[in-house]
Amino acid sequence: MTWKRKNRTKGKNKNYSLGKKLKQEDKITEEFEVMLNNLTLEEIIGLKLELAAKATGGMLYGMPLWSAMPSIAKDAILKYALSATTSKMEAARFLGVNKARFNKLLKQYKTESYFEEK
Repeated sequence: MTWKRKNRTKGKNKNYSLGKKLKQEDKITEEFEVMLNNLTLEEIIGLKLELAAKATGGMLYGMPLWSAMPSIAKDAILKYALSATTSKMEAARFLGVNKARFNKLLKQYKTESYFEEK
């Protein structure tokens, strides 16, 4: 069975798009997306850490990077699940969690407020 792209004109999640949000905030461009697409996830994370270290004078000491990484990855996956689906229920199924767990995750990571326009 193949995955069929659903019509994104219905449902609350129709306005949730990470790419669209970042473009509206002038944080990314089409050219950046093309270059980013050529990098692996490991390269992106490593580069982001390198740039953060450079901005702090090469010092990221005292930050619990190793223990924080699972939380950072889960936050990113939760944002993607909302932007890739048309409803919360579909996003929960996409992640393999029940609706109650999904709603707890949304509150924990404050994901819906991320997509709200300011």
